[in-house]
Amino acid sequence: MATILVVEDEADLSNLIRSHLEADGHTIRQAFDGPGALALVAEQAPQLVILDWMLPGLDGLAVCRRLRQEHLMPVLMLTARSEEIDRVLGLEVGADDYVVKPFGMRELLARVRALLRRVELDTLAPDKGAAAEEGMAAQDGVPPAERPIVRGPLRINVADHAASLNGESLDLTPKEYDLLALLAAHPGRAFSRDFLLQQLWGYDYDGFDRTVDTHIVRLRKKLGPQGDAIATVWGVGYRFNG
Repeated sequence: MATILVVEDEADLSNLIRSHLEADGHTIRQAFDGPGALALVAEQAPQLVILDWMLPGLDGLAVCRRLRQEHLMPVLMLTARSEEIDRVLGLEVGADDYVVKPFGMRELLARVRALLRRVELDTLAPDKGAAAEEGMAAQDGVPPAERPIVRGPLRINVADHAASLNGESLDLTPKEYDLLALLAAHPGRAFSRDFLLQQLWGYDYDGFDRTVDTHIVRLRKKLGPQGDAIATVWGVGYRFNG
């Protein structure tokens, strides 16, 4: 099962969440403020973070933004804010899902399981051919991080930093390749423009949000009909459907 970090300043609620997650077989670490959460992640990155919006020291949005500078683990945000603009704001800084307080433990556990299943699927081959190929790669001692990403006719050779479509090499710039590889490696996951800028251009990048949009347009054009796999998530950013 997974190691999960619960970041919640209400001790009773934090312990309640912990008891239910432990009963579900997970290993739980707890933080009660923003700086403490970042310190625990730096010490040992968990597979999932459950993050309260309102925290002392550093609020949940700031913590999520910091996490997204270096990590890709799912973030499930707990919030008493139910307005659509607040939910969009949480997604924009990199949260993967949210639960509005008050919530039932059954709902929380269901969302945790869904996020963890997605993490597991990200590590699996998308089809039988890719599964067989990855099995051979494992036998050959190829590290998982260097195994090819195969999404239908699209193949990304991570070790060679190259991509092909229907067996034909794609002429991609380094940033186009990085963007495609990140999206394709996590199918179904929505990434905000801010997150993509932080990950691929650097947190202090002085460009505009349109930088991501421009690269997406170019990628779609180069991918032809397969470009439709890169979907726009309105109010958030982009995801790869495949």
